[in-house]
Amino acid sequence: MLIDRIHIYPISLPFAVSFNHSLSSEAAARNVVVEICADNGRVKGYGEGAPRTYVTGETQESATSRIVDFLRHPRFPWNLPSIDRIWEFVDDVSRTAAPNAALCALENALLDAHGKAAAVPVLDFFPRDNLIPVIHYGAPIPLTDTKRTIRLCELSLALGIRTIKVKLGPDLRSNRRALKTISEVFRNDCTLKVDANGAWDRAVAWSHLSCLEKFRVRVVEQPMPPSHPDQPAFAKQLRGMGIRCMADESACSENDLGHILRTGSFDMINVRLSKCGGFRRTWQLIDRIRECGLAFQIGCHLGESGLLSAAGRALSLLCGDALYFDGSYDAFLLAENITTRDVTFQQGGAARALGGTGLGVDVDVSRLAALSEPGRIITVTRPD
Repeated sequence: MLIDRIHIYPISLPFAVSFNHSLSSEAAARNVVVEICADNGRVKGYGEGAPRTYVTGETQESATSRIVDFLRHPRFPWNLPSIDRIWEFVDDVSRTAAPNAALCALENALLDAHGKAAAVPVLDFFPRDNLIPVIHYGAPIPLTDTKRTIRLCELSLALGIRTIKVKLGPDLRSNRRALKTISEVFRNDCTLKVDANGAWDRAVAWSHLSCLEKFRVRVVEQPMPPSHPDQPAFAKQLRGMGIRCMADESACSENDLGHILRTGSFDMINVRLSKCGGFRRTWQLIDRIRECGLAFQIGCHLGESGLLSAAGRALSLLCGDALYFDGSYDAFLLAENITTRDVTFQQGGAARALGGTGLGVDVDVSRLAALSEPGRIITVTRPD
């Protein structure tokens, strides 16, 4: 396969409803989409990254710029005869977390194009030791009022979903009210995870211990900011209560995992494709997590289009040993999407392989252009 040109689209995906957490409150998700055109236009591949300043430090602008830089890399596979050329390129790129969303968008587009050219799904590019036929996604609940929390819990019950992740802030009273509401609606029959997005300090974290125990919370995700000195002690405290402490913003790379292992900061990792740099690096990170005996879940960034949802679906199905799965929220969170196919999960949060080749979805190019920032679409052609 010979790549002719590459388009970079900075897109704005409007949310159907507001979804707030302690680090963000936005009306739309500002993502980046890469379109690869190859073999004289006969093959097109797409990939998406979700740059978030509070995760990898990336913005939509910086991610777009990094993608352009990647296209100048001496190992970038303009001529793509095999999957190995993609892995050689990814492995040669800097291992810092800084370009992870940008690298994810470009790598996914390469995989999608190569899969379509070879007429195989991306699932075929990875070992199938832990492949399962169906996964079950949980449901998220944002920082919101009691009335809306009740509505979202009732929707989850109607969908047959009983794994719930609720966003919490630093206020104990508000958090206790939210957990009490959820427990009452579900009659204590749900798997409850909480995510503070690093909003707690030592005093706030310890003040929540009795509340977390009372409402039978199973997982506390990223309670403190990355590298907070009190995080290892809090993880130890939770461990003694039978509660897992899960890293998110603290775990974007294998280097971060090394720090977690040395300090005992967390017992579990939230793995997300855009956060971790795409399939290749995410797969390597998961292998290390398995070797170290930690637990993990496959997560997502809120505001992913059907492209990242499809990629996350493939990764999730390949990782049947993950404890939990988050993703494929498209129809519930987005007012507009760029894929022609709805990737939203089914009743019970159930989701199966999408079939087809590449990522298994097609992009509506006119919608992609309409949702892009005016005048900011970048085109790079194959160098002579």
